[in-house]
Amino acid sequence: MAFTEVSEEGWFSRIGSSIKGILFGIIIFIVGFPLLFWNEGRAVRRAQTLAEGRGAVVSVASDKVDSANEGKLVHLTGMAETDETLTDPEFKISAEKAIRLKRQVQMYQWVEHEETKTEKKAGGKKVKTTTYTYSKEWADSPVNSSNFKEQGHDNPGSFPYQPEEIVAENVTLGAFNLGPRLAGKIGGEKPVPLNEQALNQLPPTMASKMKVNGNEFYMGNNASQPELGDVKISFAKVDPTKVSVIAVQKGESFQPYEAEAGGSTIFELVQGEKTADEMFSSLESANAMMTWILRGVGFFCLFIGLTMVFRPLVVIADVLPFLGSMVEAGVGLLAFGIAAPLALITIAIGWIAYRPIIGIAILVVAGGIAFAIFSKLRSK
Repeated sequence: MAFTEVSEEGWFSRIGSSIKGILFGIIIFIVGFPLLFWNEGRAVRRAQTLAEGRGAVVSVASDKVDSANEGKLVHLTGMAETDETLTDPEFKISAEKAIRLKRQVQMYQWVEHEETKTEKKAGGKKVKTTTYTYSKEWADSPVNSSNFKEQGHDNPGSFPYQPEEIVAENVTLGAFNLGPRLAGKIGGEKPVPLNEQALNQLPPTMASKMKVNGNEFYMGNNASQPELGDVKISFAKVDPTKVSVIAVQKGESFQPYEAEAGGSTIFELVQGEKTADEMFSSLESANAMMTWILRGVGFFCLFIGLTMVFRPLVVIADVLPFLGSMVEAGVGLLAFGIAAPLALITIAIGWIAYRPIIGIAILVVAGGIAFAIFSKLRSK
């Protein structure tokens, strides 16, 4: 099933829209500079925090609380576990010694998919063709069919049951209590097996509407041929698992490490048995990755902002589509040629505030790139 919508925008209208977009482009362009500068400071401060923590951390045993380590940054490994039995309040499904119990609900619904193609025509007109297709799929939240472009794909509406999550209050690591923040970082969900006995434990009004299908309760006629409005309900649990922690020892529990250098905190839990060195190496890699991601976002702001500022030139040239494509390519190259050195210069200024030698080196590289790009543009 498909529904196609075709819209046209004339040349004068496109020029007006592109001129209005200049202001928005300038705003996006300006936003890129503080984002790039802030990110470099954030990266350096985080690196300083991690360096301080790496030098201060003490590896301790988890089987006893040593008061000599009170207030220190400690590293320890062991089994995260609990004696609690978690029970779903509506379905009465229980999981013994589970750290977390989660109810998952899905409904078979209509879902709208959108695909748009744009074509330039002679005279600067642009034709946009949008095709909407519809399919029945399992979704974990209600899909509002009243906003669909084509009518006749009505969804049932609200779910009969809502997702639910129950978390153990007392999760221990040896002699320590992890507390909700650290315990909440434990993953590794496993499905809770369901059978006819579990179905019979449901209240009669619920049991009469459902059947067991694998590890799911199914509300519908045939699980192999689902119909609109059918519902499936499953459960997942987090069992006791080995974890590694780096945090400040506070009595029998933990609190974040407040670094003197950098000003950020360290409060980490990972699954598996990891050394302190492995955990800090992972945190340093994560900091480097986040730094590059935000650098990319900052550069993208500069680049997109400039392309929006130059957009009226492309629209004017679109009177002849082939000429518009050439100008668009040139605008993209020009925007890149301006954005790349400006991004590097901003990054360098950020580094000069913290690491002057590296910042000056980046400035030299930025100048070389700018010279190379504009020499190439001038020769063409």
